[in-house]
Amino acid sequence: MINLKNIGSPKEFWIYFLEICKIPRCSGKEGQIRDFIKKKASNFKFECKSDIGGNLAVKIPSEYYNKNSTKVIFQCHMDMVCEKDKDREHDFLKDPIQLEIITNKRNNWIKGKGTTLGADNGVGIAYCLTLMDRIYNNKINIQHLSIEFLFTVQEESGLSGVFNIKKEFIDGNYLINLDSEEDDRFTIGCAGGINTIGVLDIDFKNINTINLKLKPIKISITGLIGGHSGIDINKKRGNSIKIISKILWKLNNRYGIFLSSILGGNLSNAIPREAEADFFMDENQEEDIISLLEKIKLEIELGIGHKEKNLKIEYRELEDFKNKRIIPKHISNNILNLLYIMPNGVISVHPKNQELIHTSTNLASIKIEGKALRIITSQRSLYDISKENISEKIEALFKSANFNINRHGDYPGWTPNFQSRLLKIAKKSYKELFKEEAIVQSIHAGLETGILKESFPNMDMISLGPLIVGGHSPNERLHIKSVEKIWRLILAILDNFR
Repeated sequence: MINLKNIGSPKEFWIYFLEICKIPRCSGKEGQIRDFIKKKASNFKFECKSDIGGNLAVKIPSEYYNKNSTKVIFQCHMDMVCEKDKDREHDFLKDPIQLEIITNKRNNWIKGKGTTLGADNGVGIAYCLTLMDRIYNNKINIQHLSIEFLFTVQEESGLSGVFNIKKEFIDGNYLINLDSEEDDRFTIGCAGGINTIGVLDIDFKNINTINLKLKPIKISITGLIGGHSGIDINKKRGNSIKIISKILWKLNNRYGIFLSSILGGNLSNAIPREAEADFFMDENQEEDIISLLEKIKLEIELGIGHKEKNLKIEYRELEDFKNKRIIPKHISNNILNLLYIMPNGVISVHPKNQELIHTSTNLASIKIEGKALRIITSQRSLYDISKENISEKIEALFKSANFNINRHGDYPGWTPNFQSRLLKIAKKSYKELFKEEAIVQSIHAGLETGILKESFPNMDMISLGPLIVGGHSPNERLHIKSVEKIWRLILAILDNFR
Protein backbone atom coordinates (compact mmCIF):
# COMPACT_ATOMS: atom_id res chain seq x y z
CA MET A 1 0.00 0.00 0.00
CA ILE A 2 1.32 3.45 -0.97
CA ASN A 3 1.56 5.76 2.05
CA LEU A 4 -0.03 9.12 1.16
CA LYS A 5 1.81 10.90 3.95
CA ASN A 6 5.16 10.15 2.34
CA ILE A 7 4.28 10.61 -1.30
CA GLY A 8 4.11 14.35 -2.03
CA SER A 9 2.04 17.48 -2.62
CA PRO A 10 -0.60 18.55 -3.31
CA LYS A 11 -2.34 15.91 -1.26
CA GLU A 12 -5.55 16.03 -3.32
CA PHE A 13 -3.59 15.25 -6.48
CA TRP A 14 -2.20 12.03 -5.02
CA ILE A 15 -5.55 10.96 -3.59
CA TYR A 16 -7.09 11.31 -7.05
CA PHE A 17 -4.14 9.80 -8.88
CA LEU A 18 -4.15 6.66 -6.73
CA GLU A 19 -7.89 6.30 -7.34
CA ILE A 20 -7.38 6.76 -11.08
CA CYS A 21 -4.77 3.97 -11.10
CA LYS A 22 -7.44 1.56 -9.84
CA ILE A 23 -9.71 2.23 -12.83
CA PRO A 24 -9.25 0.31 -16.12
CA ARG A 25 -8.95 2.81 -18.97
CA CYS A 26 -7.28 1.32 -22.01
CA SER A 27 -7.91 3.27 -25.19
CA GLY A 28 -11.49 2.74 -26.31
CA LYS A 29 -12.50 1.54 -22.81
CA GLU A 30 -12.88 4.89 -21.05
CA GLY A 31 -16.40 4.37 -19.69
CA GLN A 32 -15.39 3.75 -16.06
CA ILE A 33 -12.95 6.67 -15.83
CA ARG A 34 -15.46 9.01 -17.49
CA ASP A 35 -18.11 7.99 -14.96
CA PHE A 36 -15.60 8.55 -12.15
CA ILE A 37 -14.83 12.10 -13.32
CA LYS A 38 -18.52 12.91 -13.89
CA LYS A 39 -19.38 11.71 -10.41
CA LYS A 40 -16.69 13.89 -8.83
CA ALA A 41 -17.70 16.93 -10.89
CA SER A 42 -21.40 16.38 -10.12
CA ASN A 43 -20.61 16.16 -6.40
CA PHE A 44 -19.08 19.63 -6.79
CA LYS A 45 -22.30 20.70 -8.60
CA PHE A 46 -20.31 21.54 -11.74
CA GLU A 47 -21.86 21.30 -15.20
CA CYS A 48 -21.05 18.12 -17.16
CA LYS A 49 -21.77 17.09 -20.74
CA SER A 50 -20.57 14.35 -23.08
CA ASP A 51 -20.52 14.24 -26.86
CA ILE A 52 -21.25 11.39 -29.26
CA GLY A 53 -17.59 10.35 -29.26
CA GLY A 54 -17.43 9.95 -25.48
CA ASN A 55 -15.48 13.13 -24.70
CA LEU A 56 -16.43 14.89 -21.48
CA ALA A 57 -16.58 18.63 -20.74
CA VAL A 58 -16.94 20.09 -17.24
CA LYS A 59 -17.72 23.77 -16.71
CA ILE A 60 -17.37 25.77 -13.52
CA PRO A 61 -20.73 27.51 -12.85
CA SER A 62 -21.01 31.28 -13.32
CA GLU A 63 -21.32 32.05 -9.60
CA TYR A 64 -17.59 31.34 -9.25
CA TYR A 65 -16.42 34.08 -11.64
CA ASN A 66 -17.13 37.61 -12.80
CA LYS A 67 -18.85 38.60 -16.01
CA ASN A 68 -16.45 38.97 -18.97
CA SER A 69 -13.84 36.78 -17.26
CA THR A 70 -11.02 35.28 -19.33
CA LYS A 71 -12.02 31.83 -20.63
CA VAL A 72 -9.46 29.11 -19.92
CA ILE A 73 -9.73 25.40 -20.76
CA PHE A 74 -7.64 22.64 -19.15
CA GLN A 75 -7.40 19.59 -21.39
CA CYS A 76 -6.18 16.00 -20.97
CA HIS A 77 -7.08 12.53 -22.23
CA MET A 78 -8.75 9.76 -20.23
CA ASP A 79 -7.18 6.70 -21.84
CA MET A 80 -3.77 5.14 -21.28
CA VAL A 81 -1.35 2.87 -23.09
CA CYS A 82 -1.82 -0.67 -21.76
CA GLU A 83 1.53 -2.46 -21.99
CA LYS A 84 3.01 -5.09 -19.70
CA ASP A 85 6.08 -7.26 -19.39
CA LYS A 86 5.68 -10.60 -21.09
CA ASP A 87 5.81 -12.55 -17.83
CA ARG A 88 3.51 -10.18 -15.91
CA GLU A 89 0.04 -11.49 -15.04
CA HIS A 90 -2.23 -8.49 -15.48
CA ASP A 91 -5.67 -7.99 -17.04
CA PHE A 92 -5.97 -4.33 -18.06
CA LEU A 93 -9.74 -4.70 -18.42
CA LYS A 94 -10.25 -5.30 -14.71
CA ASP A 95 -7.03 -5.20 -12.67
CA PRO A 96 -5.84 -2.03 -10.91
CA ILE A 97 -2.30 -0.86 -11.62
CA GLN A 98 0.00 -2.18 -8.89
CA LEU A 99 2.14 0.75 -7.76
CA GLU A 100 5.62 1.01 -6.30
CA ILE A 101 7.92 3.84 -5.31
CA ILE A 102 11.53 3.60 -6.41
CA THR A 103 14.48 5.80 -5.48
CA ASN A 104 17.13 6.70 -8.03
CA LYS A 105 19.93 9.15 -7.19
CA ARG A 106 17.90 10.51 -4.26
CA ASN A 107 14.89 11.12 -6.53
CA ASN A 108 11.61 9.36 -5.77
CA TRP A 109 9.54 7.99 -8.62
CA ILE A 110 6.22 6.14 -8.77
CA LYS A 111 5.71 3.38 -11.34
CA GLY A 112 3.63 0.33 -12.14
CA LYS A 113 4.89 -3.16 -11.28
CA GLY A 114 5.55 -4.72 -14.68
CA THR A 115 2.98 -2.52 -16.45
CA THR A 116 2.59 0.96 -17.79
CA LEU A 117 1.74 3.41 -15.02
CA GLY A 118 -0.79 5.52 -16.91
CA ALA A 119 0.73 8.80 -15.73
CA ASP A 120 0.25 9.58 -19.42
CA ASN A 121 -2.31 11.07 -18.98
CA GLY A 122 -3.57 10.17 -15.50
CA VAL A 123 -1.63 13.14 -14.16
CA GLY A 124 -3.75 15.43 -16.34
CA ILE A 125 -6.95 13.99 -14.90
CA ALA A 126 -5.60 14.30 -11.35
CA TYR A 127 -4.58 17.95 -11.86
CA CYS A 128 -8.04 18.78 -13.24
CA LEU A 129 -9.82 17.09 -10.34
CA THR A 130 -7.52 18.83 -7.86
CA LEU A 131 -8.38 22.19 -9.43
CA MET A 132 -12.11 21.37 -9.26
CA ASP A 133 -11.76 20.28 -5.63
CA ARG A 134 -9.98 23.46 -4.58
CA ILE A 135 -12.31 25.74 -6.54
CA TYR A 136 -15.34 24.09 -4.94
CA ASN A 137 -13.81 24.40 -1.46
CA ASN A 138 -12.89 28.06 -2.07
CA LYS A 139 -9.17 27.34 -1.78
CA ILE A 140 -8.56 28.99 -5.16
CA ASN A 141 -9.99 32.35 -6.21
CA ILE A 142 -10.91 32.29 -9.91
CA GLN A 143 -13.22 35.32 -10.08
CA HIS A 144 -11.18 36.66 -13.01
CA LEU A 145 -11.43 33.35 -14.91
CA SER A 146 -14.13 31.23 -16.52
CA ILE A 147 -12.69 27.70 -16.41
CA GLU A 148 -13.68 24.58 -18.31
CA PHE A 149 -12.14 21.10 -18.33
CA LEU A 150 -12.00 18.91 -21.44
CA PHE A 151 -11.39 15.16 -21.06
CA THR A 152 -10.93 13.28 -24.34
CA VAL A 153 -11.03 9.61 -25.36
CA GLN A 154 -8.81 7.41 -27.52
CA GLU A 155 -5.82 9.71 -27.67
CA GLU A 156 -3.48 6.74 -27.56
CA SER A 157 -5.15 4.90 -30.44
CA GLY A 158 -4.94 7.57 -33.12
CA LEU A 159 -6.24 10.77 -31.44
CA SER A 160 -9.71 9.80 -32.69
CA GLY A 161 -11.63 11.25 -29.75
CA VAL A 162 -10.53 14.84 -30.28
CA PHE A 163 -11.50 14.66 -33.96
CA ASN A 164 -15.15 14.40 -32.85
CA ILE A 165 -15.21 17.63 -30.84
CA LYS A 166 -17.63 20.19 -32.25
CA LYS A 167 -17.11 23.94 -31.95
CA GLU A 168 -20.06 24.35 -29.60
CA PHE A 169 -18.79 21.68 -27.18
CA ILE A 170 -16.20 23.93 -25.52
CA ASP A 171 -15.76 27.68 -25.20
CA GLY A 172 -12.41 29.28 -24.42
CA ASN A 173 -9.81 31.84 -25.40
CA TYR A 174 -6.92 29.83 -23.95
CA LEU A 175 -6.22 26.12 -23.65
CA ILE A 176 -3.66 24.46 -21.38
CA ASN A 177 -2.96 20.88 -22.40
CA LEU A 178 -1.64 18.72 -19.54
CA ASP A 179 -0.06 15.97 -21.64
CA SER A 180 3.61 16.98 -21.68
CA GLU A 181 6.30 14.96 -19.91
CA GLU A 182 9.14 17.35 -19.04
CA ASP A 183 8.74 19.82 -16.20
CA ASP A 184 11.23 22.46 -17.34
CA ARG A 185 9.59 23.44 -20.61
CA PHE A 186 6.51 24.43 -22.55
CA THR A 187 5.43 22.73 -25.74
CA ILE A 188 3.96 25.00 -28.40
CA GLY A 189 4.13 22.75 -31.46
CA CYS A 190 4.14 19.10 -32.51
CA ALA A 191 4.55 16.75 -35.45
CA GLY A 192 1.69 15.37 -37.48
CA GLY A 193 1.37 11.64 -38.06
CA ILE A 194 -0.19 8.78 -39.98
CA ASN A 195 -0.26 4.96 -39.76
CA THR A 196 0.59 3.02 -42.93
CA ILE A 197 -0.56 -0.58 -42.69
CA GLY A 198 0.17 -3.56 -44.91
CA VAL A 199 -2.01 -6.69 -44.95
CA LEU A 200 -1.15 -9.90 -46.80
CA ASP A 201 -3.48 -12.88 -47.14
CA ILE A 202 -1.48 -16.10 -46.91
CA ASP A 203 -2.39 -19.55 -48.22
CA PHE A 204 -0.40 -21.59 -45.70
CA LYS A 205 1.16 -24.93 -46.60
CA ASN A 206 1.53 -28.04 -44.45
CA ILE A 207 5.09 -28.79 -43.37
CA ASN A 208 4.59 -32.40 -44.41
CA THR A 209 4.73 -31.29 -48.06
CA ILE A 210 8.44 -30.53 -47.60
CA ASN A 211 10.59 -33.56 -48.40
CA LEU A 212 13.19 -32.84 -45.73
CA LYS A 213 13.81 -33.84 -42.12
CA LEU A 214 12.94 -30.60 -40.32
CA LYS A 215 13.28 -29.33 -36.78
CA PRO A 216 11.09 -26.53 -35.31
CA ILE A 217 12.88 -23.60 -33.61
CA LYS A 218 11.58 -20.60 -31.68
CA ILE A 219 13.49 -17.32 -31.51
CA SER A 220 12.47 -14.65 -29.01
CA ILE A 221 13.60 -11.07 -28.42
CA THR A 222 12.93 -9.61 -24.95
CA GLY A 223 14.27 -7.04 -22.50
CA LEU A 224 14.34 -4.00 -24.78
CA ILE A 225 13.62 -0.54 -23.36
CA GLY A 226 10.97 0.40 -25.93
CA GLY A 227 9.35 3.78 -25.47
CA HIS A 228 7.34 6.38 -27.35
CA SER A 229 7.66 6.06 -31.12
CA GLY A 230 7.97 9.83 -31.51
CA ILE A 231 9.71 11.33 -28.50
CA ASP A 232 12.12 8.40 -28.09
CA ILE A 233 12.69 7.57 -31.76
CA ASN A 234 16.05 9.41 -31.86
CA LYS A 235 17.49 7.56 -28.85
CA LYS A 236 18.70 4.63 -31.00
CA ARG A 237 16.89 2.03 -28.94
CA GLY A 238 16.43 -1.48 -30.26
CA ASN A 239 13.32 -2.37 -32.24
CA SER A 240 12.42 -6.01 -31.58
CA ILE A 241 10.84 -6.52 -35.03
CA LYS A 242 13.91 -5.14 -36.81
CA ILE A 243 16.17 -7.35 -34.69
CA ILE A 244 14.24 -10.56 -35.29
CA SER A 245 13.81 -9.81 -39.00
CA LYS A 246 17.57 -9.32 -39.35
CA ILE A 247 18.20 -12.71 -37.76
CA LEU A 248 15.57 -14.47 -39.87
CA TRP A 249 16.69 -12.81 -43.11
CA LYS A 250 20.32 -13.80 -42.61
CA LEU A 251 19.40 -17.39 -41.71
CA ASN A 252 17.05 -17.62 -44.68
CA ASN A 253 19.49 -16.02 -47.08
CA ARG A 254 22.19 -18.56 -46.20
CA TYR A 255 20.21 -21.73 -45.48
CA GLY A 256 16.59 -21.32 -46.61
CA ILE A 257 14.53 -21.71 -43.42
CA PHE A 258 10.76 -22.32 -43.42
CA LEU A 259 8.89 -19.58 -41.55
CA SER A 260 5.82 -20.65 -39.58
CA SER A 261 4.87 -17.56 -37.56
CA ILE A 262 6.11 -14.14 -36.52
CA LEU A 263 4.82 -11.80 -33.84
CA GLY A 264 6.07 -8.52 -32.42
CA GLY A 265 4.94 -5.20 -30.99
CA ASN A 266 1.49 -4.14 -30.01
CA LEU A 267 0.85 -0.42 -30.45
CA SER A 268 1.40 1.95 -33.35
CA ASN A 269 2.78 4.65 -31.04
CA ALA A 270 5.30 2.49 -29.18
CA ILE A 271 8.74 1.16 -30.10
CA PRO A 272 8.28 -2.63 -29.95
CA ARG A 273 10.12 -4.31 -27.07
CA GLU A 274 9.44 -7.99 -27.74
CA ALA A 275 9.14 -10.30 -30.73
CA GLU A 276 9.16 -14.00 -31.49
CA ALA A 277 9.15 -16.27 -34.51
CA ASP A 278 8.81 -19.99 -35.18
CA PHE A 279 10.55 -21.62 -38.13
CA PHE A 280 11.67 -25.02 -39.36
CA MET A 281 15.24 -25.81 -40.33
CA ASP A 282 16.84 -28.73 -42.13
CA GLU A 283 18.31 -31.02 -39.46
CA ASN A 284 21.33 -31.63 -41.69
CA GLN A 285 22.16 -27.93 -41.47
CA GLU A 286 21.51 -27.57 -37.75
CA GLU A 287 25.11 -27.11 -36.66
CA ASP A 288 25.79 -24.48 -39.34
CA ILE A 289 22.54 -22.62 -38.63
CA ILE A 290 23.17 -22.49 -34.88
CA SER A 291 26.70 -21.28 -35.51
CA LEU A 292 25.46 -18.48 -37.77
CA LEU A 293 22.73 -17.63 -35.28
CA GLU A 294 25.34 -17.17 -32.55
CA LYS A 295 27.38 -14.88 -34.80
CA ILE A 296 24.35 -12.72 -35.63
CA LYS A 297 23.36 -12.60 -31.98
CA LEU A 298 26.85 -11.39 -31.00
CA GLU A 299 26.82 -8.80 -33.78
CA ILE A 300 23.50 -7.38 -32.57
CA GLU A 301 24.56 -7.37 -28.92
CA LEU A 302 27.79 -5.55 -29.77
CA GLY A 303 25.83 -3.02 -31.82
CA ILE A 304 23.20 -1.98 -29.28
CA GLY A 305 24.22 -3.72 -26.04
CA HIS A 306 25.60 -0.49 -24.56
CA LYS A 307 22.10 0.98 -24.72
CA GLU A 308 20.03 -2.18 -24.37
CA LYS A 309 21.68 -3.78 -21.35
CA ASN A 310 18.75 -6.16 -20.71
CA LEU A 311 18.42 -7.40 -24.29
CA LYS A 312 17.88 -11.15 -24.55
CA ILE A 313 18.07 -13.05 -27.83
CA GLU A 314 17.06 -16.64 -27.12
CA TYR A 315 16.35 -19.67 -29.26
CA ARG A 316 15.29 -23.19 -28.48
CA GLU A 317 14.00 -26.29 -30.14
CA LEU A 318 10.24 -26.71 -29.87
CA GLU A 319 9.48 -30.09 -28.43
CA ASP A 320 5.81 -30.91 -28.90
CA PHE A 321 5.21 -28.47 -31.80
CA LYS A 322 1.69 -28.93 -33.11
CA ASN A 323 1.56 -26.08 -35.62
CA LYS A 324 2.38 -27.81 -38.89
CA ARG A 325 1.68 -24.88 -41.20
CA ILE A 326 4.35 -22.83 -42.90
CA ILE A 327 4.30 -19.74 -45.08
CA PRO A 328 5.03 -20.71 -48.71
CA LYS A 329 8.69 -20.10 -49.51
CA HIS A 330 8.26 -17.38 -52.14
CA ILE A 331 5.94 -15.46 -49.82
CA SER A 332 8.16 -15.77 -46.73
CA ASN A 333 11.11 -14.60 -48.84
CA ASN A 334 9.15 -11.47 -49.77
CA ILE A 335 8.12 -10.87 -46.14
CA LEU A 336 11.65 -11.18 -44.79
CA ASN A 337 13.07 -9.00 -47.57
CA LEU A 338 10.44 -6.38 -46.79
CA LEU A 339 11.08 -6.40 -43.04
CA TYR A 340 14.86 -6.32 -43.46
CA ILE A 341 14.88 -3.21 -45.68
CA MET A 342 11.92 -1.45 -44.02
CA PRO A 343 13.09 2.00 -42.83
CA ASN A 344 12.89 2.56 -39.10
CA GLY A 345 13.89 5.49 -36.93
CA VAL A 346 14.81 9.08 -37.74
CA ILE A 347 14.60 9.87 -41.46
CA SER A 348 15.75 13.49 -41.19
CA VAL A 349 16.39 16.25 -38.67
CA HIS A 350 15.48 19.91 -38.97
CA PRO A 351 18.06 21.71 -41.15
CA LYS A 352 18.31 24.62 -38.69
CA ASN A 353 18.15 22.59 -35.47
CA GLN A 354 19.90 19.22 -35.41
CA GLU A 355 18.24 18.37 -32.07
CA LEU A 356 14.77 18.61 -33.60
CA ILE A 357 13.53 15.51 -35.41
CA HIS A 358 11.95 16.44 -38.73
CA THR A 359 10.62 13.11 -40.05
CA SER A 360 10.60 9.54 -38.71
CA THR A 361 9.02 6.14 -39.17
CA ASN A 362 8.44 3.28 -36.72
CA LEU A 363 7.99 -0.41 -37.54
CA ALA A 364 5.47 -0.89 -34.77
CA SER A 365 3.68 -4.22 -34.96
CA ILE A 366 3.51 -7.50 -36.85
CA LYS A 367 1.09 -10.35 -36.25
CA ILE A 368 -0.73 -13.15 -38.04
CA GLU A 369 -4.48 -13.24 -37.48
CA GLY A 370 -6.03 -16.30 -39.10
CA LYS A 371 -4.62 -16.25 -42.63
CA ALA A 372 -3.76 -12.54 -42.68
CA LEU A 373 -0.34 -11.07 -41.88
CA ARG A 374 -0.71 -7.50 -40.65
CA ILE A 375 2.17 -5.03 -40.33
CA ILE A 376 1.63 -1.60 -38.77
CA THR A 377 4.03 1.29 -39.30
CA SER A 378 3.70 4.89 -38.13
CA GLN A 379 5.16 8.02 -39.70
CA ARG A 380 5.60 11.48 -38.16
CA SER A 381 6.81 14.79 -39.56
CA LEU A 382 6.80 18.52 -38.87
CA TYR A 383 5.34 19.07 -42.34
CA ASP A 384 2.44 17.28 -44.02
CA ILE A 385 4.29 16.90 -47.34
CA SER A 386 7.21 15.09 -45.67
CA LYS A 387 4.80 12.87 -43.75
CA GLU A 388 3.07 12.00 -47.01
CA ASN A 389 6.37 11.29 -48.77
CA ILE A 390 7.65 8.79 -46.20
CA SER A 391 4.23 7.12 -45.98
CA GLU A 392 4.22 6.70 -49.77
CA LYS A 393 7.68 5.11 -49.70
CA ILE A 394 6.48 2.62 -47.05
CA GLU A 395 3.44 1.96 -49.25
CA ALA A 396 5.71 1.26 -52.24
CA LEU A 397 7.69 -1.25 -50.18
CA PHE A 398 4.51 -3.01 -49.09
CA LYS A 399 3.29 -3.18 -52.69
CA SER A 400 6.60 -4.68 -53.83
CA ALA A 401 5.77 -7.66 -51.57
CA ASN A 402 2.12 -7.80 -52.78
CA PHE A 403 0.60 -6.41 -49.59
CA ASN A 404 -2.71 -4.56 -49.56
CA ILE A 405 -2.41 -1.07 -48.10
CA ASN A 406 -4.55 1.09 -45.88
CA ARG A 407 -3.87 4.24 -43.92
CA HIS A 408 -5.56 5.60 -40.85
CA GLY A 409 -5.02 7.98 -37.96
CA ASP A 410 -3.89 10.88 -40.13
CA TYR A 411 -3.61 13.94 -37.91
CA PRO A 412 -2.14 17.42 -38.41
CA GLY A 413 0.83 19.00 -36.75
CA TRP A 414 0.68 22.09 -34.54
CA THR A 415 2.59 25.12 -35.83
CA PRO A 416 4.39 27.05 -33.05
CA ASN A 417 3.29 30.61 -32.19
CA PHE A 418 6.16 32.30 -30.39
CA GLN A 419 4.10 35.50 -29.96
CA SER A 420 1.41 33.72 -27.96
CA ARG A 421 0.07 35.67 -24.95
CA LEU A 422 -0.44 32.43 -23.05
CA LEU A 423 3.20 31.48 -23.68
CA LYS A 424 4.35 34.87 -22.37
CA ILE A 425 2.25 34.41 -19.22
CA ALA A 426 3.58 30.86 -18.75
CA LYS A 427 7.22 31.93 -19.22
CA LYS A 428 6.76 34.83 -16.80
CA SER A 429 5.20 32.50 -14.21
CA TYR A 430 8.01 29.96 -14.56
CA LYS A 431 10.73 32.62 -14.22
CA GLU A 432 9.11 34.13 -11.12
CA LEU A 433 8.78 30.74 -9.44
CA PHE A 434 12.01 28.99 -10.37
CA LYS A 435 14.40 31.90 -11.15
CA GLU A 436 15.34 30.54 -14.56
CA GLU A 437 14.00 30.55 -18.11
CA ALA A 438 11.74 27.72 -19.24
CA ILE A 439 12.61 25.86 -22.43
CA VAL A 440 10.16 26.38 -25.29
CA GLN A 441 9.90 23.49 -27.73
CA SER A 442 8.09 21.72 -30.52
CA ILE A 443 8.00 17.92 -30.07
CA HIS A 444 8.15 14.93 -32.38
CA ALA A 445 4.89 13.43 -31.19
CA GLY A 446 1.21 13.95 -31.82
CA LEU A 447 -0.69 16.13 -29.38
CA GLU A 448 -4.41 16.73 -29.39
CA THR A 449 -3.68 20.44 -29.53
CA GLY A 450 -2.75 20.04 -33.21
CA ILE A 451 -6.27 18.86 -34.04
CA LEU A 452 -7.93 21.33 -31.65
CA LYS A 453 -5.99 24.16 -33.29
CA GLU A 454 -7.51 23.24 -36.65
CA SER A 455 -11.01 23.42 -35.17
CA PHE A 456 -10.32 26.45 -32.98
CA PRO A 457 -7.70 28.49 -34.91
CA ASN A 458 -8.04 31.57 -32.68
CA MET A 459 -7.58 29.68 -29.43
CA ASP A 460 -4.18 30.25 -27.76
CA MET A 461 -2.62 26.98 -26.59
CA ILE A 462 0.35 25.53 -24.74
CA SER A 463 1.17 22.13 -23.26
CA LEU A 464 2.92 21.38 -19.97
CA GLY A 465 3.28 18.59 -17.45
CA PRO A 466 5.44 16.89 -14.78
CA LEU A 467 8.47 14.73 -15.52
CA ILE A 468 7.53 11.30 -16.88
CA VAL A 469 10.09 8.91 -18.37
CA GLY A 470 9.71 5.56 -20.12
CA GLY A 471 6.30 6.43 -21.55
CA HIS A 472 4.30 3.77 -23.42
CA SER A 473 6.29 0.98 -21.75
CA PRO A 474 6.37 -0.84 -18.39
CA ASN A 475 9.36 1.37 -17.56
CA GLU A 476 7.05 4.40 -17.34
CA ARG A 477 7.55 6.32 -14.12
CA LEU A 478 6.48 9.67 -12.69
CA HIS A 479 8.88 11.96 -10.83
CA ILE A 480 7.07 12.66 -7.58
CA LYS A 481 8.62 16.03 -6.75
CA SER A 482 7.87 17.43 -10.22
CA VAL A 483 4.14 16.99 -9.59
CA GLU A 484 4.26 19.79 -6.99
CA LYS A 485 6.45 21.90 -9.29
CA ILE A 486 3.86 21.82 -12.08
CA TRP A 487 1.01 22.38 -9.61
CA ARG A 488 2.68 25.59 -8.42
CA LEU A 489 3.21 26.60 -12.05
CA ILE A 490 -0.47 26.03 -12.93
CA LEU A 491 -1.56 28.21 -10.01
CA ALA A 492 0.92 30.95 -10.98
CA ILE A 493 -0.30 30.96 -14.59
CA LEU A 494 -3.91 31.32 -13.44
CA ASP A 495 -2.94 34.14 -11.10
CA ASN A 496 -0.99 35.96 -13.83
CA PHE A 497 -4.09 36.17 -16.04
CA ARG A 498 -5.25 39.02 -13.79
